[in-house]
Amino acid sequence: MDYQKLETVCRRAALQAGAKIMEIYQSPDFEVKTKSDASPVTEADEAADAMISAILKAEFPDTLIVTEEQADSHVQQAANFLIVDPLDGTKEFVKRRGDFTVNIAYVENGVPVRGVVYAPARDRLFYTRADGSSVEESGAHALDQVGAVAPIHVSTPDNDALIVVASKSHRDQATDDYISKYAVADMTGAGSSLKFCLVATGEADLYPRLGRTMEWDTAAGHAVLNGAGGQVVRFDDHTPLTYGKSGYENPFFIALAPGTALKGA
Repeated sequence: MDYQKLETVCRRAALQAGAKIMEIYQSPDFEVKTKSDASPVTEADEAADAMISAILKAEFPDTLIVTEEQADSHVQQAANFLIVDPLDGTKEFVKRRGDFTVNIAYVENGVPVRGVVYAPARDRLFYTRADGSSVEESGAHALDQVGAVAPIHVSTPDNDALIVVASKSHRDQATDDYISKYAVADMTGAGSSLKFCLVATGEADLYPRLGRTMEWDTAAGHAVLNGAGGQVVRFDDHTPLTYGKSGYENPFFIALAPGTALKGA
C-alpha cells in the first residue's frame, strides 16, 4: 500500500463526506429508517457511504472495501482491506448532539494501521500520517490544503486518578459496574469513535466498551489510537483486538493509555 496516497485520499474522502453529512444535518428535516438489526440509518449515512466508496474504489481498485451500509461487502474476506463507517454515531446525529464521525481505516493482517476520524459538527479531524504517527489537524480543513497538524499522544495515566470516557448512547449498568473497579478522578461521555480519539490525545486514559460493536465502528479510531501510542485489547483476556473476523463483529474491548492497570471482568 502507498501510505502517502492513502493518507491524502482518505483525508479528502472524509472531508467530502463530512460536508455532505453536515448539509443534511443542518436541514430542517431528514429521513430516518430502521435497519434489520433495529439500528437507525439516515440519508446522510447512505450518501456518505456512496461518496466514500466511489472515491476509494477509484483510487484503490484492487483493495477490498468493507462498508457498514453495503451488506454484500460484509461476507468478503481479505488479509488487507479498507473499512468504512460513513456516519458513526447515527443516534447522536438523529438527536442533533454533534458527536458523530466519518471513519475510514486500512487494516493489514488483522491490525488497523492507518485511519482517519472526522467529526464535522465538532470541527475535529484526526488521522494517521504516512509514517504511522497520529495527528490532529486544525484550521479550515480545506480539501486541497492541509492545515496545521499537531502530533497527538496518549497520557501517562495516574491509576489513583484516572480519566474515563464512555458511550453516551450505549451506557449500561455493566459498564458502570466495571468502571467502578477503578479510581476515577473524572468521567466524561462521548459518542462515536471520538472516544478513541480522546484517549489518543490524552484527554482520557481509559475507554471500556461492554456492548456490541462492528469493526467499521472501531477500526479508524483504533488506528488513530495506535499511532498515538495507545492500545485496544479484548475485554475477556486483554489480548490485542484484531480485525478481519468472520462477520466483522467485535468482542467487548478496552481502549487505554499504556500504564493503566487493567482490572479483570
